[in-house]
Amino acid sequence: MHQPPPTLRDVAEAAGVHTSTVSRALNPATSDVVNPDTAERVKDAAERLGYEPHPLARGLRTKRTMTVGMVIPDVENPLFGPIIAGVEREIGQAGYSLLIANTRPEAEEEQDVVDTLLARRVDGLLIATAQIDDLVTQQLAERNVVAVMLNRHDNAATFPAIVGDDNNGIGEAIDHLHQLGHRMLAHIAGPQHLSTGAARAEAFARHAARHNLTTATEEAEWFGIDPGAKASQRLLQDHPELTAIVAANDLIALGCYRTARQHGLNVGTDISITGYNDIPLGDLMQPALTSVHVPYRQMGARAARMLLDWIDTAEAPATEPTFLEPRLMIRGSTGPAHS
Repeated sequence: MHQPPPTLRDVAEAAGVHTSTVSRALNPATSDVVNPDTAERVKDAAERLGYEPHPLARGLRTKRTMTVGMVIPDVENPLFGPIIAGVEREIGQAGYSLLIANTRPEAEEEQDVVDTLLARRVDGLLIATAQIDDLVTQQLAERNVVAVMLNRHDNAATFPAIVGDDNNGIGEAIDHLHQLGHRMLAHIAGPQHLSTGAARAEAFARHAARHNLTTATEEAEWFGIDPGAKASQRLLQDHPELTAIVAANDLIALGCYRTARQHGLNVGTDISITGYNDIPLGDLMQPALTSVHVPYRQMGARAARMLLDWIDTAEAPATEPTFLEPRLMIRGSTGPAHS
């Protein structure tokens, strides 16, 4: 029976390394970033197996610019710092450079930003701007662009995505508040056209019902301090009896701090507040913010690695989202419910 030709994965298994390492070791443009002993082991395995690069992958290599484009929705949001750091470390080790573009949520502007990156002939895109129903990602798929989504995903699973497990993260926050005796919880949700906003709101409803809690919900117009302050102002006016707020992200939670103080409430004693993302310096707030920590540096690195593997092998990965496990960081902004 005719044996199929060996693949990049076969070489990787024979050499005991990752497929991206094989591709870099066998590519003269990137072989110098691979440990010499590892590169030699890869070359020996390739020769032993009789491996020949896939024609499509070889064609991609000859046209590479060794750059990756990244589209983010809010350069002022501190959560993107760790994500970018993870991306840069991973692609830098592979000899790539990163081009970052910031865009507002309007589809027309996002399309213009993406087109600008593609005009610079980036080898692939990392997209942190996906909406639940996203025309931009659909158009990119139709154009056969190599792309990976991160932090958010669309409902169509147009591209692979690396995201946090919002259901478990919100669940941990609600379990914590329930253990502290809180029975009236409010949620300030993020925009519902984004997976992060919708998934966290759905998780709040699900886990609050599991504990038979009384709830109220307000939607912030954006993941920001001012929108969080406005939404929490509405909540406290309508529900002065509430004892805890589960915010959809840390910036919204900071807006809640502002409103609580305007109402003469002490955060952590009179009212408990939880955030989401565990942004850098969140532990230095007064009081320190209890927040759901998401491994964003790991998220950036894994999304970058997935993108590089796709570029190297010309083999598209599965498009189901990959969920990273969060954990609740308990600090001073949450305390026992007052009677």
